[in-house]
Amino acid sequence: MKQDVLNRAHQLLTARKPDWSLEQPFYVDPDFFDMEMELFFTRQWLFAAMTCEIPAAGDWIKVDIGRESVIVLRKADGQIAAYHNTCRHRGSRICLGEKGRARRLVCPYHQWSYELTGQLARTRLMGDDFSTEGFGLAPVAVGVVGGYIFLNLSDDPPAFEPFRAATEPYLLPHDLDNAKVVHTQSLVEQANWKLVIENNRECYHCAGSHPELMHIITEFDDPNDPNVSPAYKALLLKKGADWDALCLPHAHTETSPQYRAVRLPFTGGMVSMTMDGRPGCSRLLGNLTSPDLGSVRLLHLPNTWNHILADHAVTFRVFPVSAEETLVTTKWLVHKDAVEGVDYDVARLTEVWAETNNQDRQLAENNHLGIRGRAYRSGPYSDLIEGGTRDFVRWYAENLLGALDPLVDTAHKATGHAA
Repeated sequence: MKQDVLNRAHQLLTARKPDWSLEQPFYVDPDFFDMEMELFFTRQWLFAAMTCEIPAAGDWIKVDIGRESVIVLRKADGQIAAYHNTCRHRGSRICLGEKGRARRLVCPYHQWSYELTGQLARTRLMGDDFSTEGFGLAPVAVGVVGGYIFLNLSDDPPAFEPFRAATEPYLLPHDLDNAKVVHTQSLVEQANWKLVIENNRECYHCAGSHPELMHIITEFDDPNDPNVSPAYKALLLKKGADWDALCLPHAHTETSPQYRAVRLPFTGGMVSMTMDGRPGCSRLLGNLTSPDLGSVRLLHLPNTWNHILADHAVTFRVFPVSAEETLVTTKWLVHKDAVEGVDYDVARLTEVWAETNNQDRQLAENNHLGIRGRAYRSGPYSDLIEGGTRDFVRWYAENLLGALDPLVDTAHKATGHAA
């Protein structure tokens, strides 16, 4: 990493007006992007995939995060593990496809093979005195919660348990371990990844941009927000009592600014995120018996938000590609035994969020184009409706600044704090 980039980033963050948007380099500068991928993204727990995508021993999927590639697989004992997708011989990628099933992982270059435990199993023509010890695949930290698989690329990852403990009760009733992915949408957005997240974290834009979504949800949904309408407050109380009777947690978790789970009702008598508000799948998830359970909204910064309903779930995963390009992957899940054409129709199931995602892509790309211009200056967030975006940028800035502090020249550090 370039020292002048570290110094400049530190200076901009320490001089930043509280709760204003970031300065231009954080959104468009390739050197700043490389810095944050090294100092920020590799240190975070990142949503990667669902457990139901690798249901049997030997099933694997490939997850690419910037320059890193990771193999996520299910071992013979049923546990999930992850390894860097890098052969210990001369560094070739091992798994080249997106997913597969194997008894062993075999490098296509020189056929070194690895057990599902990551241990080197066999080599060719390395000599009789060559020992396979010490040549296992490099492991990647894995965290699993309620059917979600998270990865951490750091050698010393932060604890995953607090997140799991806080959110798992919301997820378990939907039994996403026993779901299946029925549709995937991948959008490469010409925008910085933070703009994708910033857009998601506020509904300031929703009324003017998301007609398909806004007949199902409300612009203000926090019961503690003074802008919440009396009608929605009454709905929250009624549905909260119903969910209490079913022993379904619904209140906002408040344990960390990085993540949250909450169960919220839909508006207008809707029970699902479909155009008509009726269930998108007649076979409900898990052992649920009522379609009218609202949606569990699961957030984990920096790369995922989710809606888990009674009839289906929608997962969103954000991975940076470059300073000005982001991959957004959306997956729709239903019960593993649901039958297409009988229990659900893919087009009907996906139309609300497929449209909303394209609308959000256009918003993020237009935002990015404006930030690239010479007239861009950071601006303030609305206290009335942009609290989620404010909190995300605050969390990002604090985390990146904490990583920069020990790396910045003492003189520059003093200058930055004095700016």
